[in-house]
Amino acid sequence: MKKTIVACSVLFAAMLTVKQATAQETDGLHHMSKEYVAPTDPLVIKKLDKWQDQRFGLFMHWGPYTLWEEVESWSICPDDWVVRKGPYSADYNVYREAYEKLPNEFNPVDFNPEKWAKAAKNAGMNYVVFTTKHHDGFCMFDTKQTDYKITAPNVPFSKNPKANIAREIFDTFRKDSFMIGAYFSKPDWHSQDFWWKYYPVMGRNTNYNIKMYPEKWAAFKEYTYRQIEELMTNYGTIDILWLDGGWVRPGGKQEIDMPKIAAMGRKNQPGLIVVDREVPGEFENYATPEQTLPEKPLPYPWETCMSMGDSWTYTHTDQMKSSLKLVTLLVKIVSRGGNFLLNIGPSAKGDWTPQAYERLADIGAWMKINGEGIHASRPVAPYSDNNVFYTQRKDSSATYAFFTSDSDAVKLPETVAFAIEKPAKIKRVTLLGTKAKLSWKLNNGKLEIKIPKNLQQQSGLKYAATFKVEA
Repeated sequence: MKKTIVACSVLFAAMLTVKQATAQETDGLHHMSKEYVAPTDPLVIKKLDKWQDQRFGLFMHWGPYTLWEEVESWSICPDDWVVRKGPYSADYNVYREAYEKLPNEFNPVDFNPEKWAKAAKNAGMNYVVFTTKHHDGFCMFDTKQTDYKITAPNVPFSKNPKANIAREIFDTFRKDSFMIGAYFSKPDWHSQDFWWKYYPVMGRNTNYNIKMYPEKWAAFKEYTYRQIEELMTNYGTIDILWLDGGWVRPGGKQEIDMPKIAAMGRKNQPGLIVVDREVPGEFENYATPEQTLPEKPLPYPWETCMSMGDSWTYTHTDQMKSSLKLVTLLVKIVSRGGNFLLNIGPSAKGDWTPQAYERLADIGAWMKINGEGIHASRPVAPYSDNNVFYTQRKDSSATYAFFTSDSDAVKLPETVAFAIEKPAKIKRVTLLGTKAKLSWKLNNGKLEIKIPKNLQQQSGLKYAATFKVEA
């Protein structure tokens, strides 16, 4: 990195809200910006604020499909973009029949949620979202509504004391003070009331006319309600109901009565955050850009969900993002007011790859030094300038400037300069992770920080250095 002066603006401002957003700040927003409906329930508002404080969470996609290392449930969907692999791929019907028999071989004997919770906690993660059921309909919890589940007698793992995987994960992570999120797929491709065997499957939607067979759709709605009710009543405190499958929605004529589901959920789980993703309205309490992040702050709660590698599902050949990349993504997302939900897919044996643990350990070492600028932070204008990104404490007592690097080792310039709104209020400037006494002065409304020579090339800091400006 060249020895240049980094000129940025650090404004001690309150968190950006919908009403305060300017035309410039709202440029390039997520599609739901004009349709976001802020919750009015005080308990939901309080829990949403707590969730925003967490900033960093763990996502896990897991099911019998990991035996084939396939792209979650999607390989049984006949959408044009889906590519099937393996010995059954030539014939869709043969492939789907073999796929639906995968539970007969699913036996993740290495399953150890305590190991995952410890690694995630050390990485600075504070909430978890787990796939209780993906689109293929296989349930990773002990539902009473179907036998297509992890605890069914035909599943080898059903004999294991930890067979009710969702319960084990939720209970274990909750003991470590994680907020708990239950991912649940609204579509269910195993259900005869969604994909009816009487008709061929043509795509991700129902394969029959709901108006012609209203009793079948009514049965599916009841089935969905009862499964979510089980999760809301039998699995301890649930903080987030994370609903996927946005094509099941009122506008798509596959309405499942979200008001009824949300009311039941919040009766059993007061303050429940509901994320009916990609369906803007009162039941999408926060947005979920997938595998991407917005270029600018958004005027409502949001979360980037992204895989650590290239796939949501475990594959032994997956290319994991570098620790540098992951830390940089975390900094960028949080500086724009979002949360980072990072996915790690367990294997068919029930564990993560060694590389996943290595990445979390690297992130954790960085977070131990810099995490105070991540957790319980809020965005602050100008949010970023070149390679510097900003956050602020909720009480506005300190602003954090993250000086990101293009290599693992951070190399600082001779001088770092910040233009500030109220220079008289500055009390202290420090570089997190060092005991260095920084020399700084105010010059024409700018805070100029001199970096000691021993820190310029060998600061010992990795991925991103954080300047703390206390006011």
